[in-house]
Amino acid sequence: MCVYTSVRAMLDIEKPQTTAVCIISDKEEIGSMGNTGMESHVFDTFISELLNRLGINKPNLLDQIFTNSKMLSADVDAAYDPIYAAAYEKNNSGFLGRGVGLNKYTGARGKSGASDANAEFVAQIRGIFERNNIKYEVAELGKIDIGGGGTIAYILANKGVDVIDCGVPVLSMHAPYEVTSKFDIYETYKAYELFWRN
Repeated sequence: MCVYTSVRAMLDIEKPQTTAVCIISDKEEIGSMGNTGMESHVFDTFISELLNRLGINKPNLLDQIFTNSKMLSADVDAAYDPIYAAAYEKNNSGFLGRGVGLNKYTGARGKSGASDANAEFVAQIRGIFERNNIKYEVAELGKIDIGGGGTIAYILANKGVDVIDCGVPVLSMHAPYEVTSKFDIYETYKAYELFWRN
């Protein structure tokens, strides 16, 4: 879902004003390892190769690029499930049909093993969404000490990238039958496109 909305949004931007990249990686559920997981150096190598071809690569330039970059980590969010209400904090949960979900932090046991977006970047993303009438909700991945989960956001955050998790709320995530809202998928697509344009 998030790959589709990301790729579709990027393809709909004919001439981005800044360099726009869509990273599609796998193995997130088992630690993002391997040469197709986000822990690999494939993305670093890709950016270095762009710099080499432009003839501008120099020591520490890759680090500077990362620290000047901004990212939406396109991953799904756990939507509130009334059948298992005890696993959620209702006031901090995403719901189906209310738009794209923003997760300031992920992880389990509070913020353990998490990525935690800084307040300024959260405000910047919310501003983009609000100015363009994107329906969104701020949520977490389940009640502290009960729910939780990780994404690849921390991997890029550790390189200095401003990053926040942003994606479609899913009811019954990882169950044999998952449910999403068509409205949320469309708002996510629009959110990704606006992010790249802004």
